[in-house]
Amino acid sequence: MMKNVYPVFFTITDTVILVEVPDLEILTEGKDMVNAVEMARDAIELKCVSMEDDKIEIPLPSDISNLDIKNGTFAEEGTTIISFVDIDSGEYRRKIDTKTVRKNVTIPSWLNYEAEHAGINVSRVLQEALMDVLKVKRTI
Repeated sequence: MMKNVYPVFFTITDTVILVEVPDLEILTEGKDMVNAVEMARDAIELKCVSMEDDKIEIPLPSDISNLDIKNGTFAEEGTTIISFVDIDSGEYRRKIDTKTVRKNVTIPSWLNYEAEHAGINVSRVLQEALMDVLKVKRTI
């Protein structure tokens, strides 16, 4: 698992931000700069996790002084800037992991009784409540 920072070309067009990660041959896009950075990070982390799983050596980030935006895939599409995107493949693995984790929770007996008689899945209700409180969505 690794943490790193990759240089990324962001090409600003009239409608979207086109994204290229030259070191990893990744192309994607975002609706605005915030979304473009999120898409770049997700794509880099996914590619690195896949390469780790396949035991393929992950290229180190290029020195920014060796990159030329004129050679970018989208150079003719708009205005291109270079920025850095940080990645953490370990954190990405934790975010996409769908295995369940057993937690021991305590609720009053009367509440358990009511839930059982109503046919309510307490585990599901707890998951939904946690997602609501944390303002997160199920990723898979």
